[in-house]
Amino acid sequence: MLTSDIAIDIGLDALRLVITIVLVLIVPSLVMGLVVALFQAATQINEQTLSFLPRLIVTLITLGLAAPWLAGTLTDFAAETFARAATLAG
Repeated sequence: MLTSDIAIDIGLDALRLVITIVLVLIVPSLVMGLVVALFQAATQINEQTLSFLPRLIVTLITLGLAAPWLAGTLTDFAAETFARAATLAG
């Protein structure tokens, strides 16, 4: 039987997973944005594409490198959640 404690536990696990996945994809983009901003401030170049394209490229590279880990983590979470649901159903 699904109690509120179990539902909250599943929700917290899902929230932790989402935060972890988002951080893996966002942190490299933030670091690249900081590097580009420092470069623009030092050289006084204020081109909009200069700030956008490096962050996009870093995000795509990060997504490509982290894709196997992301897929495995999501698959493990789904399998664990379905296993919990099967034990709760009876």
